[in-house]
Amino acid sequence: MFIDEVRISVKAGGGGNGCLAFRREKYVPRGGPSGGDGGRGGDVILVSNEHQNTLLHLRYNPEHTAQRGRHGEGSNKTGADGRSIEVEVPVGTVVYDDATGDRLYDFTHPGQRFTVARGGRGGRGNARFATATHQAPTEHEPGRPGEEKRLRCELKLLADAGLVGFPNAGKSTLISRISAARPKIADYPFTTLEPNLGVVELPDYRSFVVADIPGLIEGAHLGHGLGIQFLRHIERTRLLVHLVDVSEASGRDPIHDFEIVMEELASFGAELVEKPMIVVASKMDIAQDPARVEGLRRHAAQRGFPYFEISSATGLGIEKLKYAMAERVLASPVASSHNFRHN
Repeated sequence: MFIDEVRISVKAGGGGNGCLAFRREKYVPRGGPSGGDGGRGGDVILVSNEHQNTLLHLRYNPEHTAQRGRHGEGSNKTGADGRSIEVEVPVGTVVYDDATGDRLYDFTHPGQRFTVARGGRGGRGNARFATATHQAPTEHEPGRPGEEKRLRCELKLLADAGLVGFPNAGKSTLISRISAARPKIADYPFTTLEPNLGVVELPDYRSFVVADIPGLIEGAHLGHGLGIQFLRHIERTRLLVHLVDVSEASGRDPIHDFEIVMEELASFGAELVEKPMIVVASKMDIAQDPARVEGLRRHAAQRGFPYFEISSATGLGIEKLKYAMAERVLASPVASSHNFRHN
């Protein structure tokens, strides 16, 4: 199950109380105060793990509490600090304070650590309050409580290129042809119910990651179809590959489909429509009307988008498109080194 948004509660450990004690050894006259300090509470630390790819484990384990510090003891013994806990999240997770909506941290690399809740300080024992004029203090402090927060964790997949388009435009078939990904493929709308990632490898030992996003329909920003809940996964991409079904089997106009998807991308925001884009006429093997194909080609040219024609069934244009995607991902001015890899 793919879960890309969860709410969790984190609570750091409280500090231990300071101790009220006096030395009572037989041969120690005027022993004086000997109450030790309380230990510090443990922290809650979020750690990014590249082997996690969903927030499912947090859905079923939403509460995370660190250990409290032990209380101080006599003979000036300081209480032990509480153990901190680490909570693993996938790379690409954005953490928000659920109460305020503030973004707290964005995990973009494996092994990043963020202390999201800090443990409370231990209270001081009465030995800390002894002075020359106040030699038998009875003052001591309670431990401070640890931080407690309600968090919203949102996963945004780290991919270099994102495939967008209407349901059944051929996105899943394309990603299965250019990568080792094996998404479910069928001849009915919304076969893809969750994003799929595929690694595209090139002969020169380079590779890039492609994300297949569930199809968009008119009114997706209003919740129609699967809505636009998955578009967050292409916010980080450097290239959008817009597949348009040019076959007559769809029963729709390719240019109309293209403009509807563009409107839905604009409605989502995040400057998706401003990303570099390639327009791809798919299912060329069953396209019978040249006018439909030519109309889309001209429309793409008017919008200033590179245009390609492919058939995932026969392999027509697949290699050309793959290298065009790699070229643009590598040349993108917003490229981030953690995405495009040299194997």
